[in-house]
Amino acid sequence: MPREFTYRGYTVQQLLDMPMDKFVTLLPSRQRRSLKRGLTPQQRILLEKIREAKKLMSEGKNVKIRTHCRDMIILPEMVGLTIYVHNGKDFVPVEITAEMIGHYLGEFAITNKKVVHGAPGLRATRSSMYVPLK
Repeated sequence: MPREFTYRGYTVQQLLDMPMDKFVTLLPSRQRRSLKRGLTPQQRILLEKIREAKKLMSEGKNVKIRTHCRDMIILPEMVGLTIYVHNGKDFVPVEITAEMIGHYLGEFAITNKKVVHGAPGLRATRSSMYVPLK
């Protein structure tokens, strides 16, 4: 039997029922300070889209939320949604789970990728033509 996820001793359902002020006190200091200062206009728009998407999903419709707002803190009401977060080039789907509560959206949409070098090309310099044999 898998254990139910708890955040600082509270289940996801308890976090959803909790007033926002009490939830904010459970967060780490950086996230707590950010939320106490208030949401930016972009974060407010995203939160409205999320609440609207929850209503539409309860009716059985499929909703795609796309955002550039990487600094949005993941709240309990976002759990279960897939949000497409921009990484600088395209939108990366991020499936929100309970373990992500308190983190930033941008943490789950990596902005760089591993550099993979190919073989030396035409007119390569003498030093770069050397390819070691394994």
